[in-house]
Amino acid sequence: MGVSTSSPEKGIAVVTIDFPPVNALPVRGWYDLADAVTAAGRDPDITCVVLAAAEDSRGFCAGVDIKEMQRETASASGGGGGHTALIGANRGCYEAFSAVYRCEVPVIAAVAGFCLGGGIGLVGNADAIVAGDDATFGLPELDRGALGAATHLSRLVPQHLMRALFYTSRTATAAELHAHGSVWKVVPRSGLREAALELAREIARKDGYLIRLAKSALNGIDPVDVHRSYRFEQGFTFEANLSGVADRVRDTFGQAGQESD
Repeated sequence: MGVSTSSPEKGIAVVTIDFPPVNALPVRGWYDLADAVTAAGRDPDITCVVLAAAEDSRGFCAGVDIKEMQRETASASGGGGGHTALIGANRGCYEAFSAVYRCEVPVIAAVAGFCLGGGIGLVGNADAIVAGDDATFGLPELDRGALGAATHLSRLVPQHLMRALFYTSRTATAAELHAHGSVWKVVPRSGLREAALELAREIARKDGYLIRLAKSALNGIDPVDVHRSYRFEQGFTFEANLSGVADRVRDTFGQAGQESD
């Protein structure tokens, strides 16, 4: 359980997320994920990274571990006025999303099942997405008493659709994202890992030094500063917590058949 890295083929690293039951990452998990992706990208023998959930996972990622925050709020013993877990999650998510974006080589997200909250931050900063036909993507942040990652959802769908999805907490399917051009390929869930590796192999056949130059060049011409934009969003998440509305909304999360941590 946790974050692990393997190299199943020459030039390819697979970073695997495994936090049962729904891959909701605790604060430490986000930092571990950032470290793993960064290390894989720095390995001179690696030309492409695949980011995936454990094959028996229910979904790719359900975002932050809300129960970690609820436990701290209930005990009020975490220091910082009970906001240590929130601050840690904010910083950890920032580091993990940034690690995917800044990884020295292309990162392919292999997404099966649900991809929610922080999962959107990861795939929105990836270089390519391969999805299972059961994959769904969304930001139920307003239902969780939070904000954030609209920066990354806007890299997956057009602006007005992003806003409608964010305001309603609805999800979009892999097929819908494929139609918008943000998902490379949609395949049966059973063939997801192989489909992601197929794309990774094609990239890994390129010259490793040239690929690194290409990644830097494409990041350099990106029209949106994803780091500044996401950090701006996080400020409103913290404001929601200071006002008390976040705890009020968060305490009802999961009571109406929603995915819970």
